[in-house]
Amino acid sequence: MQARRAVDTMRAMNEPVPTAVEPPGAPGDPRAAAGLTWVREALARPALALRPLAGDASFRRYFRLEDAQGTVVLMDAPRDREDSRPFVDVAGRLQAAGVHAPRIHAADLDHGYLALEDLGDTLFRELIAPDSVDRWFPPLFELLAMLALAVDAEGLPRYDRNRLMEEIELFPEWYLGRHKGLTLSCSQLDAWEHLATLLLSSAEAQRTAFVHRDFHSCNLLLTPGEDIGVIDFQDAVRGPITYDFASLAWDRYVSWPRARLESWMEEFRIRVAPDIPPREWIRQVDWMGLQRNLKIVGIFARLHHRDGKAGYLALIPRFWGYVRDVLARYEEFRAFNELLEDLRCAP
Repeated sequence: MQARRAVDTMRAMNEPVPTAVEPPGAPGDPRAAAGLTWVREALARPALALRPLAGDASFRRYFRLEDAQGTVVLMDAPRDREDSRPFVDVAGRLQAAGVHAPRIHAADLDHGYLALEDLGDTLFRELIAPDSVDRWFPPLFELLAMLALAVDAEGLPRYDRNRLMEEIELFPEWYLGRHKGLTLSCSQLDAWEHLATLLLSSAEAQRTAFVHRDFHSCNLLLTPGEDIGVIDFQDAVRGPITYDFASLAWDRYVSWPRARLESWMEEFRIRVAPDIPPREWIRQVDWMGLQRNLKIVGIFARLHHRDGKAGYLALIPRFWGYVRDVLARYEEFRAFNELLEDLRCAP
């Protein structure tokens, strides 16, 4: 949603970084021109000038608009490809709970345009490091607790067993099958299905709460006012309370020592579920993180093979390490862990 995040993302994924947009009204980008015209009229700011920000993994695009009054962000989400109504709905839920989601200055949902508050360029990806994590993680845990305990999740899509199953199946389909060219035998399929059943049953048994679904350092910003800004929340659901914590803890850029992970698990447990015994909570978090990290490996393989985004393959080894670490910690997962050893399918 902002310039540095967009450029970093595109470079990481080996995507070209745009440096300019054709002038408003140019035939090459009529949607940008129409969006600029709409924002100028909707906000009564005729001097707004537009420059592009890269999009995300969806069909949405973002532009920063600036005039003497300051900046706003134009979100361009074509109605035939993206439904912006969930974004508007979830933004309202977050703001009602005191979470700093971008304010919506104006909306044209029929044409797929939103004029949003500009939260700036300072990603938590740039702030979080081994020597600074103790400064930044406590406020992030406080924010996670707000999401879990204060944000209204009623009426959101359910992150239920079927949906979680569809996601975890990306691992055997796209990573083992398409990327590694492997076909599982009947006994190997049994080991996979046993693992999946355990993980999904654990997730299903957890208490439910608001789930951002992509709560990590590239979707969190330190705003100019020193608040934590939250973006990319349009896919929020009602689901397992540990999911967003797992998204943050098993980071795509920094791998944290196990002792530190467990200390953070306990800190978060005290905030949101003090009645759950610590060892049971660790198991819930581990198993939720394992489900998510298996899904991510599958998604990255799919992005490469289906969508031609080869840059995501470079991110697989870190998540593969997360998967193998948790598999080795639980006797229940021994058969599948041994299966991966036999297949020799590491990145």
